[in-house]
Amino acid sequence: MGLSAAQIKQGIDHVAAIEPAFGQALNAAHYPEPRIRPKGYQTLLRTIVGQQVSVAAAASVWSKLEQELGSDMAPETLLGRDFGTLRACGLSRQKQGYARSLCELVSGGELCLDNLPQDDEEAIAELTRIKGIGRWSAEIYLLFAEGRPDIWPAGDLAVMAGLHKILSLPERPDEKQTRAMAEAWRPHRGAIAIFTWHCYNNPAL
Repeated sequence: MGLSAAQIKQGIDHVAAIEPAFGQALNAAHYPEPRIRPKGYQTLLRTIVGQQVSVAAAASVWSKLEQELGSDMAPETLLGRDFGTLRACGLSRQKQGYARSLCELVSGGELCLDNLPQDDEEAIAELTRIKGIGRWSAEIYLLFAEGRPDIWPAGDLAVMAGLHKILSLPERPDEKQTRAMAEAWRPHRGAIAIFTWHCYNNPAL
């Protein structure tokens, strides 16, 4: 369960009170809609399926996997399929490796998605044990599926570009600068990340 509309509003309002540029952007762009994904294994599998392909292509692969594995797509079921079967569903060799890494950690009990560490950095470290799940993917999962309020994907290009636009910076900040400037916005950085995405390419700004 991601951040609710009320949580997003509270976070943006808090930061807008200390950073007037956010208030000005809010007046123009208004509040963003919540971004919510289901908690659990299937969301991470969808992340792997969707890497470096179009939305339409990812949806096609997902549909074929559902037909092959069943709607619950149990990790054990995927692990029981051979390379050719999964390739016919559209999973490349690399993505099969990523998917099997996820399924093995979940089915073996080494990764419990119902009980990730409360500390955000520890939770990111747990998720990035999965092959193909880097820091950004872990952060997006924790923000959209678990609704952790202080997740800050500083390496996201749209977050950097959104801050460049909102704060009228002379140039787009890099990841290190993006991370540093957000320290003052704790513990509401998740809401601000969602707001920067909302403002990025928003014609009202």
